[in-house]
Amino acid sequence: MSWEDTYKVWKNNNDLESSLKKELDGLAGDKDALEDAFYAPLEFGTAGMRGVLGAGINRMNIYTVRQATEGLASFMDTLNDDVKKRGVAISYDSRHNSQEFAYESAKVLGAHGIKSFVFESLRPTPELSFTVRHLHTYAGIMITASHNPKEYNGYKIYGEDGAQMPPKESDLITKYIRQADDLFAIKVADKDKLISDKMLEVIGDQVDQAYLAEIKNVTINNELVEKEGQTMKLIFSPLHGTGAMLGEKALRQAGFKNFTMVPEQAITDGDFPTVKKPNPEDAAAFDLSIKLGQEQNADLLIAVDPDADRLGAAVRQPDGEYQLLTGNQIAALMLNYILIAHEKDGSLSENAAVVKSIVSSEFATKIAEKHHARIINVLTGFKFIAEQIKDFQTNNSQTFMFGFEESYGYLIKPFVRDKDAIQSLVMLAEVAAFYREQGKNLYDGLQDLFKEYGYFAEKTISRTFDGIEGAAQIESLMAKFRDEAPTSFAGYSVTAMEDFAKSEKKFADGTIETIELPEANVLKYLLEDGTWIAIRPSGTEPKIKFYIGTQADTNEKAQQKRADFEKAIDQFGNE
Repeated sequence: MSWEDTYKVWKNNNDLESSLKKELDGLAGDKDALEDAFYAPLEFGTAGMRGVLGAGINRMNIYTVRQATEGLASFMDTLNDDVKKRGVAISYDSRHNSQEFAYESAKVLGAHGIKSFVFESLRPTPELSFTVRHLHTYAGIMITASHNPKEYNGYKIYGEDGAQMPPKESDLITKYIRQADDLFAIKVADKDKLISDKMLEVIGDQVDQAYLAEIKNVTINNELVEKEGQTMKLIFSPLHGTGAMLGEKALRQAGFKNFTMVPEQAITDGDFPTVKKPNPEDAAAFDLSIKLGQEQNADLLIAVDPDADRLGAAVRQPDGEYQLLTGNQIAALMLNYILIAHEKDGSLSENAAVVKSIVSSEFATKIAEKHHARIINVLTGFKFIAEQIKDFQTNNSQTFMFGFEESYGYLIKPFVRDKDAIQSLVMLAEVAAFYREQGKNLYDGLQDLFKEYGYFAEKTISRTFDGIEGAAQIESLMAKFRDEAPTSFAGYSVTAMEDFAKSEKKFADGTIETIELPEANVLKYLLEDGTWIAIRPSGTEPKIKFYIGTQADTNEKAQQKRADFEKAIDQFGNE
């Protein structure tokens, strides 16, 4: 069926939700906008789906949410009754329509006789991951678009281990989603009847308390926190999202008393009125935190994204100005402290392991090696870190110490199986206390690490290609870097190229080694000076991402090299 035919089906549906009907009326005659909304279904991948809110099959709305949930429910129908009866946990963030989408999901599940456990109000993504394990449900649904702009929302499915659904199950669910091609024929149960029949249970404080009880174990040195946490000045922003309540409780529980939440950004608001994009990676997200930090002479500023799975930070420099830390730098600071603290109290296991993504810094590798911890590289996506944790515990082979991705996602304790900004908030505050006891702050601590391990510089470059032609442009760029593989960047020779789609590492002399990781559309170039460059399409957005990781003996040299490599990537991509 053409997009025009699909549009007509929606346009002529008298039962179409009123707000969506009004939107379609307003788009009448705008062929480009209508084609973009109806030309193809919203893509559902291993990370779920994410898209602009609105009418159409390529938009987030109650009908596409019902379709996604119908796929999950149909898949669960194939499982045995004992598994199916465990039900599905559902949470949601502060975005527009999030609560509505959560209950629409519960209503579709209910029509299949599947019980749902829905939070009474918004909760973080990591708490949803925890809840799946805590309530022993078969799956979890999180309604969130993470750090995307206000126009977006999204839908993620978690498996019974609390991690995002693994590829095998995710592929089966996707198949069932596509089979539910008549979005208006999907059956939904009555919400009130589901509640009265105890097929929809509203959850809240009891799960919060269980999660917070586990958060207590994140703190390593309680005496240190008790000593420094009374007076150490910290600014915290939840960026209008889910992190406000649990973040505040977690900090106070740990012993940090002298922190301030940015008042304007502690207000839950899906319009994110104080920022263009609620992304703790962006400097603009820290404008209000910096203003408050300067007023209060705070050493550390922390912000988490609306679903509280990513964390960013800024630290005070000697000149009084604030510097944003990169995700890799935050990870290095936390990992260094975790290993030192456990060594000091004698609790560092001989089989300690750190897990990171293949596009994350080698800074952490150097730190782990010094402390005799094994470093394990996995594909991008926290579910791959979760897989390693599951293997460690199943085989009793390694002790998980820390996991991270360069994109501001970290995990300290594996009672959650996704990145957790609430855990990270408490841990980074403890790291700041560690340096404060020495008369330093995190800026000083980072300089100490640079002096010991070398100056590392990384950058992630995102190129967005929207609309119908976007996917083809991204595919073309990947093909260019794969098929016309450059032999050098910025004057440095390529010593090897790793093609994860082919599971092979090809050296400059033509020899080939097998890569023992799942296949993925990722390329990684290794250069003679130790620099690496990686390229991959985003799994959730219409973007292609380029990653640079380099190192030098001074910060100035490292930053210059990073800039030179960025220029070289642009030149090759535009040739």
